[in-house]
Amino acid sequence: MRPEPGQVLHFSEDPTIIRFVPRVSTTSKDQGAFVWAVDAVRAPDYWFPKQCPRAMAWVTPETSSSDRERIIGPGGGDRVHAIEYDWLEEIRSVRLYAYRFDSTPFRPIGGPVPRAHVAEEPVEPLGPPEPVGDLLALHAEAGIQLRVLDILWPYWETITSSTCGFNGIRLRNSHGHPGHRPETP
Repeated sequence: MRPEPGQVLHFSEDPTIIRFVPRVSTTSKDQGAFVWAVDAVRAPDYWFPKQCPRAMAWVTPETSSSDRERIIGPGGGDRVHAIEYDWLEEIRSVRLYAYRFDSTPFRPIGGPVPRAHVAEEPVEPLGPPEPVGDLLALHAEAGIQLRVLDILWPYWETITSSTCGFNGIRLRNSHGHPGHRPETP
């Protein structure tokens, strides 16, 4: 599930939204009220239940061969997404929808490579929301490895110190998040 040229997507578990109004995100470091969407490259980052913590890594032109082997590893493809076991059943059962928008009112945000697109005015979808379908099948069809780990945080710490491209979403919900770790004496 990716947008067509000239479009961006917004993924949601709510299939009843008719109009999207900019809002301030409590989890974003970006200041301002936005309607958030993604392009075709970043769409796979959202093939998950909204609250599911995930760590994602991919090969870039700057990725070293040792990091490619260590982070991406065998199994094919140039990208890997990792989640915790506690989220596997939710990934199998969630009903996720994609809203399509004309990309004209949106601008890229984040850099040097944009991580999303934002509109600062209300926008309406091009049509009704589309069911995204089987999220595991989407990963397989896209050639993206999906790893299921006991604790996500050690993998996240490894990829952020590598030469791979990476993104993490809802990491605060992971078991290994520093906020969930017991205090050490």
